[in-house]
Amino acid sequence: MISKNQIKFIRQLEQKKYRRREGLFVAEGTKVVGDLLAVCQPRALLATRPWLDSHPALAQASFDVTEVSDDELRRVSFQQHPQQVLALFPLPEGGRPEVGSNELALALDGVQDPGNLGTIIRIADWFGIATIVCSEDTADAWNPKVVQATMGSIARVNMIYTDLPAWLDALPADFPVYGTLLDGEDIYRQPLSQHGLIVMGNEGNGISEAVRRRVSHRLLIPDFHQGDTADSLNVAIATAITCSEFRRRR
Repeated sequence: MISKNQIKFIRQLEQKKYRRREGLFVAEGTKVVGDLLAVCQPRALLATRPWLDSHPALAQASFDVTEVSDDELRRVSFQQHPQQVLALFPLPEGGRPEVGSNELALALDGVQDPGNLGTIIRIADWFGIATIVCSEDTADAWNPKVVQATMGSIARVNMIYTDLPAWLDALPADFPVYGTLLDGEDIYRQPLSQHGLIVMGNEGNGISEAVRRRVSHRLLIPDFHQGDTADSLNVAIATAITCSEFRRRR
């Protein structure tokens, strides 16, 4: 049984200010919750009896586990079709982003759409990119919509928010910073290193001028259409193409 106060508490976590105040975010579904359980302990977990029966070890859990009905789960869920389990996990502690000299990382400059951000996190996980450095105006990675869109990859990718131009200024002078820009050079014809930073910009405006000035290698994903074509690629799709080309060269 879940109380009205518990329902209200969980529903408030849809908003960033409450997530920050409580230091918690919501994860839902067997895949997302399962991947997060493998790396950290939740503050609380709510699940239906069939899910609990399939996870007998949780009977000895040190955190709060509550059995709920399907109807109760629907009342707290942010999903149209809840999937047996919902858990409250602690927000990761913030820190200064560190990118190793031999590491390939992503930077996001003002990506706003939660679905795009969640997909980009999933793409990073797929291509073995462990760190994403975000500008402070990028969508919150612990928004329930973002967490769901990652399909569990949020458990394996380090998300850090910072003043992106200032952080870029602090990188070593010879550290390659790649950016996808309309005035860039064909990515398929340019030398690409196995380390560095790939910057992806806002859905409508691309990379901001402040960040653009700090890009040392300008890349373009060319279109192959003869005649009229789309104005641009979705930022998540562009991220996948770019990451794929970097990894293909390895």
